[in-house]
Amino acid sequence: MENREIVMDVHDKPKLAKWLTLSLQHLFAMFGATILVPFLTDMSQAVALVSSGLGTLAYLLITRGQIPAYLGSSFAFITPITIVSATDGLAGVMVGSFLAGLVYGVVALLIKVLGLNWLMRILPPIVVGPIIIVIGLGLASTAVGMAMNDPDGNYSTIHFVVALVTLSITILASIFFKGFFGIIPILFGIVGGYIFAMTQGVVNTSDLSASWNELVNSGSIGGFFAAFFQMPEFIIPFADFNPLEVFNWGIFWALVPVALVTIAEHTGDQMVLSKVVGRNFIKKPGLHRSIAGDGIATMIASVLGGPPNTTYGENIGVVAITRVFSVFVIGGAAVLAIFFGFSSIIVAAIESIPTPVMGGVSILLFGIIASSGLRMLVDNQVDLGDKRNLIISSVILVIGIGGAYIQITPNFQIAGMGLAAIVGVFLNLVLPGKESGYGNGSMFETPEEVVEKASK
Repeated sequence: MENREIVMDVHDKPKLAKWLTLSLQHLFAMFGATILVPFLTDMSQAVALVSSGLGTLAYLLITRGQIPAYLGSSFAFITPITIVSATDGLAGVMVGSFLAGLVYGVVALLIKVLGLNWLMRILPPIVVGPIIIVIGLGLASTAVGMAMNDPDGNYSTIHFVVALVTLSITILASIFFKGFFGIIPILFGIVGGYIFAMTQGVVNTSDLSASWNELVNSGSIGGFFAAFFQMPEFIIPFADFNPLEVFNWGIFWALVPVALVTIAEHTGDQMVLSKVVGRNFIKKPGLHRSIAGDGIATMIASVLGGPPNTTYGENIGVVAITRVFSVFVIGGAAVLAIFFGFSSIIVAAIESIPTPVMGGVSILLFGIIASSGLRMLVDNQVDLGDKRNLIISSVILVIGIGGAYIQITPNFQIAGMGLAAIVGVFLNLVLPGKESGYGNGSMFETPEEVVEKASK
């Protein structure tokens, strides 16, 4: 990482105008991805924004205001959420997400007591890399279906053209835009695709127009605020449903194993952020605190009806480019996200985004996720010529992408990514020659050693 001068340190507080501008940058960086997850899982995008903001504020509090990281909706949980939602509804998703958050807490406690090496033993690159590939490629058919089909599920040339234009804009923004603008290609793709979709008549703006007319005709300041703000569709446990009646082991096995993958991703994010900022966040405030903060953020989302949260690489990119490390800027972005979630006209604008636009950006985004799993194997120099590594990666990929499942009872199955993660961890622990699974790259060392080197 290029060692440039720090613009603002972790605890520096900017003046109000600059504070707002810098926080908006982080909001834009996370916005496209954060609203895409609830879009794909039929969850409330307004609740996702609010839970993202609240989760980030909780994370900053738990990490003692020492780590400038933003948390948004996690893509790793999309497929498990879809599976659970089909059988147990959104209530089942919330219960499973809460349990996944508890796993973060257990892992944080174990790291505090036992250190980090045990985590690296069960989640080496040969396990984590293929599972990340499964996350991306497992969603490929969803992205293509959104891009090609009309609301009735039939092939539509117009919709596919809108998706391809959106994809093209996103690619061009990724390749040719520099600095901060290069960090938000998804946002450019959504905005550009939305404008093109309007020219093709595939945007339904009735709700947006109604919200706008209500604002214009509010007649008073009080009326304006009443029209501008709306309560998101929160779903509260024990008020709207009884979690104890909803829980079953199928929910547990569909969602909880995914937490192991996102914890490994979280550890990688902390290593990168430590290198960017030049401080060892894994030692201070400690990986146990950051993982606990991530888990609390996911639990907050689950009790509101939002998708699980995770630290966002997009926002780490913003930190790296701007050299603004201030947690006050991150906190400001969180407050703005909450504000957006309560805004009727902003929510109406988000909900009017047509499916092919989201399908277009999803084609690239899900491919990038899969490629990042491949990159993990390459960066860590994992030898796939080694029979052990080839077996583990092959089994994980086919089980995960193929959608294999074990039916325990009529209402209890271990499926897809969760099963792939369990099988991958098991094979890694029982097959001889564990050292080869770490490769010859950075993850072969302990996280403390990696960050210690990166921080010098």
